[in-house]
Amino acid sequence: MERLLPTNNKSKKKVTSSPAQFLASLSDTEREVHLSSLTPEQKANLRYHWQFWARPNQLEPEGDWDTWLILSGRGFGKTRTGSETIRQWVCGNTPLAKGRYKRIALVAETAADARDVMVEGDSGILGVHPKDFRPVYEKTNRKLTWPNGAVAHLYNATEPDQLRGPQHDAAWIDELAKFRYAQEIWDQLQFGLRLGSNPRSIITTTPRPLAMLKKMLVDPTVHVTKGSTFDNFDNLAPAMIRRMKDEYEGTRLGRQELEGEILDDVPGALWKREDIDKARWKEVPEDIERLVIAVDPATSSEADSDENGIVVVGLVRNKDGYAEGVVLEDGSLKGSPEEWAQKAVHLYRKWSADRIVAEKNQGGEMVSSVIKAVDRSVPVELVHASRGKIIRAEPISALYEQGRIHHVGTFDKLEDQMCVFSVDNIRGNGFGSPDRVDALVWGLTKLFDKVTGRRRPSYSSSNQGLQKTTYASTSYSPSSTAWMGM
Repeated sequence: MERLLPTNNKSKKKVTSSPAQFLASLSDTEREVHLSSLTPEQKANLRYHWQFWARPNQLEPEGDWDTWLILSGRGFGKTRTGSETIRQWVCGNTPLAKGRYKRIALVAETAADARDVMVEGDSGILGVHPKDFRPVYEKTNRKLTWPNGAVAHLYNATEPDQLRGPQHDAAWIDELAKFRYAQEIWDQLQFGLRLGSNPRSIITTTPRPLAMLKKMLVDPTVHVTKGSTFDNFDNLAPAMIRRMKDEYEGTRLGRQELEGEILDDVPGALWKREDIDKARWKEVPEDIERLVIAVDPATSSEADSDENGIVVVGLVRNKDGYAEGVVLEDGSLKGSPEEWAQKAVHLYRKWSADRIVAEKNQGGEMVSSVIKAVDRSVPVELVHASRGKIIRAEPISALYEQGRIHHVGTFDKLEDQMCVFSVDNIRGNGFGSPDRVDALVWGLTKLFDKVTGRRRPSYSSSNQGLQKTTYASTSYSPSSTAWMGM
């Protein structure tokens, strides 16, 4: 097979294409010369010969490393690389021959992702194995068993404790940056990678500016491969390539999702990831005092319309009695008024909310009517934006700086919008309208508007019985920010 490799001894230019791409670039005559040098058996084996199809940055790197981190844009070929790496690790030269690893953990964001992408997908594990080497997939047991006895178990990232206890000698984690409990999943997986003489893991993910990924970039035990969507140009639909270039090339979203860059916070943005991360909670708190579903409806429901921002927020008290906010769920979606109203009512019931708060600027009383059409019993409060987005958001961003707003888990799209939300970047950088942020601000403004951060009154005993201990009360207008220092 080596004779098919794209080589040029006179050039020092780094080879970035696969042998298959090189062969496809030749004329018919030149291609026939190369293929004629192969036996019929070798030609038949090309289908499953990964070194033939893979670009150099898709092949397992040499050297002493524990983790291979692939940070790349969508369509790079991450899934195929992960599947083929597992095959190289598990399989020997014959179906029954032992491979390098035999107890594998396969971790995806959800159980469905593990099944539909990592195992059964077009580039999944079952598809990359020749028939005689192909593992048996037991769906009910979430388990793959190879002819040589090697076993892989499937795990989802919504339940980190699944990985507490099982032992492995290798792992593949797909789309780690999307995980709600990314750090917890990674930690539990590391505790279980304790079999064999050289446990290894491969991570395939589109990057996000997570602290753990930034730490991996400078870890000497981590080999980092970076790649772009356009590296896989030959295997992607030309129409898709044109559309991605036209809409996203050069934008902030394009740099992350296409070029695979880890982006830092935007100068001037009202929120910083560091503030969000420091105040993040793992569990939903008890005794939520108030809870609302905040809705920022889009102006239309066309294919290119904005999202309908739908965010669940609550208010709790800390040990000293001061008010703090919690963000519980981001249910934002694109869809018709009926669809977003159904989602809002669903979340209202799911969380036993006090009410739905919705902006009426775009639809007036129609906004309330759409929600009431789904469930007339749901209390709806309409709010009107009399000030600009930045002015409305500044008091809420200050609460984040004070560590008084806590995200329960991770909300990637919401947090991405928050961390580019600035005077210069509203509706810019490929993120479109910040509808998720708008809903978040409406909800938290409603919760903190009347509470104003004051301590809950307490009661003390006296000869006259229980007496209420009162606190100085100050009246605050919706535009006031004085209460935030309390």
